Amino acid sequence: MLDLRANAAETNVASNARVRGHGCSEREARKDERHVKNIIGRKVGMTSVFLDDGRFVPVTVVEAGPCLVTQRKTADTDGYEAVQLAFGDANAKRVSKPMLGHFKKTAAAPKKFLREFRDGIDGVEIGQTVTVADFTIGDRVDVLGISKGHGFSGGIKRHNFSGGGASHGSMIHRQPASNGDTNAGRTVKGSRRPGHYGVDRVTHQNLEVVRADAERNLLLLRGPVPGAKNALVVIQQSVKVKGS
Repeated sequence: MLDLRANAAETNVASNARVRGHGCSEREARKDERHVKNIIGRKVGMTSVFLDDGRFVPVTVVEAGPCLVTQRKTADTDGYEAVQLAFGDANAKRVSKPMLGHFKKTAAAPKKFLREFRDGIDGVEIGQTVTVADFTIGDRVDVLGISKGHGFSGGIKRHNFSGGGASHGSMIHRQPASNGDTNAGRTVKGSRRPGHYGVDRVTHQNLEVVRADAERNLLLLRGPVPGAKNALVVIQQSVKVKGS
């Protein structure tokens, strides 16, 4: 028993030394593993898949990339660090001359969409291609998109109001009630009223990468993703990683 305890103690000391040694911690190593986790894509739709443990989970299929690095911004020239990714081929006749000159700097064909990323840009250079192969199963990502548009909507649909009574004698069924107190004599700014619903910038955080198909440029993300079918989505490494 003494030998086992001694061996266990030596193992713990050695592992702690490896973690503290050379200025490389476990968290830094985990950060380095996911340094290129930014990509642009289109939402294909939703389906369900079986996981290895037998669970049946809903997933969103995203056609992601390939994306080309068209610009690298630095603190010396631009005041901040960032990389610019381009996605989707564009007709050169529909691209402005300044943008054509921008793409000529990297000898790349004109692209439709350009997005900047400030996180996860270590080791990324101009001309590099970012693909689904940079993602692995279990990665956590944040997905940004534009929510579906619902036009002009009432309070029940837009703000989940309860509504009035539905039986005989009720004068209010779905319309909103009082606008406020008599003393104010006006509608307070910011109050929830009927209006345009949707077409907002929405971010879904901490979505798990269930599968990554590099051959077909497909990412399967667990859960829903903002936007309608074929909507543009931006996938980036999670800011609030669970368990970190």
